[in-house]
Amino acid sequence: MTKNGQPARRTDWRDNLHAVIFEAETPGGKAFDVLLLIAIVLSLLAVILESVDGIHRAYGDVLIRIEWGFTVLFSIEYVLRVICVRRPSQYVRSFFGIVDLLAVLPTYLVFFIGGTQSFLVIRGIRLFRMFRIFKLARYSSEAEVLVQAIRASRPKIMIFVGGVMTIVVIMGSAMYLIEGPRNGFTDIPSSMYWAIVTMTTVGYGDVVPHTVLGKMIACGIMILGYGMIAVPTGIVSVELAHASRLSISTRTCPSCSREGHDLDALCCRFCGERL
Repeated sequence: MTKNGQPARRTDWRDNLHAVIFEAETPGGKAFDVLLLIAIVLSLLAVILESVDGIHRAYGDVLIRIEWGFTVLFSIEYVLRVICVRRPSQYVRSFFGIVDLLAVLPTYLVFFIGGTQSFLVIRGIRLFRMFRIFKLARYSSEAEVLVQAIRASRPKIMIFVGGVMTIVVIMGSAMYLIEGPRNGFTDIPSSMYWAIVTMTTVGYGDVVPHTVLGKMIACGIMILGYGMIAVPTGIVSVELAHASRLSISTRTCPSCSREGHDLDALCCRFCGERL
């Protein structure tokens, strides 16, 4: 608190650091985003190449050094993000805060798993480094538009999914009664699996109807599946067109770390903090 009873403002270096790390409307912010994007792509490429046995045997040591270099880089980035926000705990619990932590945590966890018998566990943990790909969405304004459209479409899509699941349960139960265990429909869950595979027009062929009535129902489900493909696409397309007309900046609230603010916004639309 200041002498006048007003809350003390953050030091200038934290404000400047926040503008560089969380925003892309300044030269420093753009340069930071470009460099970090390159680092993310290269680190993902290293993870992919490491999974190839021949490359791992020939260049395993080099890939390990590269991975540690990226881990240190992303660790520094994570610490700087925590330092420059006004509410670090809220950032740490946010989606991108968790993603940033998962980008570095697997490499450090290797130290706590010993023994050759844990090799598969180590490989499984290290595969979580692929979560770095979610960091790419932060640096795309188009990704924010898509997220806004999906959020707006969520209630309608949930109702649509509920309707689809209702059809799956009804048709699966019907096929269980019509075909029975002798034709591969051993129980209702297995019949529901067949209904989902058929409605999505995948058609694995491991379970197929043999009776005339069963085949007629299968034809109806397949035709219905083709029609249902257009429903969620239309819902998201309408919201996407609406979201595209909105002007959204790259600014991030220094308090709650939320994005999606209008270009002329002075305060955060979520917590009211001054931007």
